[in-house]
Amino acid sequence: MGQDVRSPRGPRCIALVGPFQSGKTTLLEAILARTGAVPRAGSVDAGTSVGDSSPEARHHKMGLGLTAVTTQFMGETYTFLDCPGSIEFAHDMRAALPAVDAAIVVCEADERKLPQLQLILRELEDLGIPRFLFLNKIDRANKRIREVLDSLQPASRIPLVLRQIPIWNGELIAGYVDLALERAFVYREHKPSEVIALEGGDLGREKEARFSMLEKLADHDDSLMEQLLEDIPPPRDAVFDDLARELREGLICPVLLGSALRENGVMRLLKALRHEAPDIAETAARLGVTSAKEAIGYVFKTNHLQHGGKLSLARVFAGTLNDGDTVLSSAGESARVSGIQAVNGGHDSKRSSAAAGDVVALGKLDTIKTGDTFGNGKAAPAALVEIAAAPPVLAMALAAADRKDDVKLGQSLQRLFEEDPSLTVIHDPQTHDIVLWGQGEMHLRVALERLKERYGVSVKSHPPAIGYRETIRKAVTQRGRHKKQSGGHGQFGDVVLDIKPLPRGDGFVFAETVVGGAVPRNYIGAVEEGAADGLRMGPLGFPVVDVHVTLTDGSYHSVDSSDQAFRTAARIGVTEALPQCQPVLLEPIHTVEIVCPTDATAKVNAILSGRRGQILGFDTREGWPGWDVVRATMPEAEIGDLIVELRSATAGAGSFTRSFDHMAEVSGRTADQIIAAHRQVAA
Repeated sequence: MGQDVRSPRGPRCIALVGPFQSGKTTLLEAILARTGAVPRAGSVDAGTSVGDSSPEARHHKMGLGLTAVTTQFMGETYTFLDCPGSIEFAHDMRAALPAVDAAIVVCEADERKLPQLQLILRELEDLGIPRFLFLNKIDRANKRIREVLDSLQPASRIPLVLRQIPIWNGELIAGYVDLALERAFVYREHKPSEVIALEGGDLGREKEARFSMLEKLADHDDSLMEQLLEDIPPPRDAVFDDLARELREGLICPVLLGSALRENGVMRLLKALRHEAPDIAETAARLGVTSAKEAIGYVFKTNHLQHGGKLSLARVFAGTLNDGDTVLSSAGESARVSGIQAVNGGHDSKRSSAAAGDVVALGKLDTIKTGDTFGNGKAAPAALVEIAAAPPVLAMALAAADRKDDVKLGQSLQRLFEEDPSLTVIHDPQTHDIVLWGQGEMHLRVALERLKERYGVSVKSHPPAIGYRETIRKAVTQRGRHKKQSGGHGQFGDVVLDIKPLPRGDGFVFAETVVGGAVPRNYIGAVEEGAADGLRMGPLGFPVVDVHVTLTDGSYHSVDSSDQAFRTAARIGVTEALPQCQPVLLEPIHTVEIVCPTDATAKVNAILSGRRGQILGFDTREGWPGWDVVRATMPEAEIGDLIVELRSATAGAGSFTRSFDHMAEVSGRTADQIIAAHRQVAA
């Protein structure tokens, strides 16, 4: 590895992933500084980093979207995708991961972030993506490295294999020993590490740790196992070959140490990437790309520039894509490439073509969206991957602050959805509200900031309306009569209605038992429509459900009767009858399924109980050691900001899904408060 003279391979793409605030963007800055892409590393806190470069990211000092940056190292091209760490912005990571050759998982020696780490590792495991673990902020570690590794291992389904051990100077870490190279290095801040003699206690620790590493490699190499049993030192090249092969086959996850802020351990990480990470050919094979002639690519991110139109970040897996090519998406949509740019943070440069392995920004692919596979052949290519957004967990109702911006709001929301498919918009037919759904409080807040700052649309927001309904407990018979005379033809309709409750969930049923032509047959449809009109708002202020209305009698006028007159008469009859039917408020009850780390289950149960939830039970989460699934029923009104409290109780890792279950009666003080609040809003 120290004398790596391999011929350069094609451009490689590496994802930087990890829990929130683990140091991914800082590591990217260190990589760019060490490879000469920038004169000095930028700072997240100072707002000078290449990653987290959007105004929103710099304002909040956190990753809110994916950043792609290309650099050169030892004659090879690498594009790093800096992915957000917050679970609320994880869709960018999920969409990008299929495009990469390998991932660097940046983490700390912090057990509180273990659930977040497990979520990220599970994504990589399920996609079969080789990964290195970079144990960052090692200069702050207060545990021995073996203890740290033991605490992190439950997050990974494959062995974490320690590649380095720290050199201690009292209570401080001064450097590391590379177990594959069998060399010792001392850190120098913002400079390459310096080789020192491996001796004394460090030599003994190195022998023990190296043997442990070799034992794990030997689990998948019989020849190495024989050498260890016979106490024969294995050749160094064979060790490196095993490390590379077992990484690529998903058998191990190598662990390297460092401090991104001090640029310690960065060069060793880059050399491990160069020697051991797969290249584009292996990635294309993993995804099932079969074309060798036609260009095949995948869009993993969409951006709308304020003045530059739509840009699609994509990776080419095979063939050559030229500027001006017409491409077909896996969905059958065609578009013409209008500009190809190399990606380098916000400083992109034009190029005429892109070859296998390249990560580029493509202009004006208006019909092609994030997650689409595309090609420049005559037939639409098969989709390489399917990216499903996580179910939304928090909503807010929106309206343009200025009515003249209504159309602009709709257009701006459409662009936001193209950039971030984990946002969802629903038009509520009852309230006519635009309801924006997202992955959490910060996710929605950033969406509103982008609407205002990027698209110039200020919005008013409020919690979405709850789907309250009302029903009746008592049956009554009521006459509805509509008579109006105003010159010429008048209006006359007269109906007698039997109104009674139905079982929960039966909705609205209409019937008629009219005899003797008291109401002509041609008006009965209008009577049904009028009865439905009368149920649109009950005496408590909500739509009425589970009601049976029977037309039993009535009368008509040969000249003045009409469909509209009978419709009005039926509505009057229902409206006058409902207050006599003992109306009762109904609220929607949902089944909620929460996934959370086991040590937070008791907190989750308390949260559910405090929100009028009825716990149905809980169990271990299948295939997820250290996680539970809690099931409960809960009123929709209590689910509103549940995710905020849930994330607080689970160190940002918990989430939930929900589905409507039934409507339940609400009485007493709770019902009075709901009705009073609704009337106050409607006033």
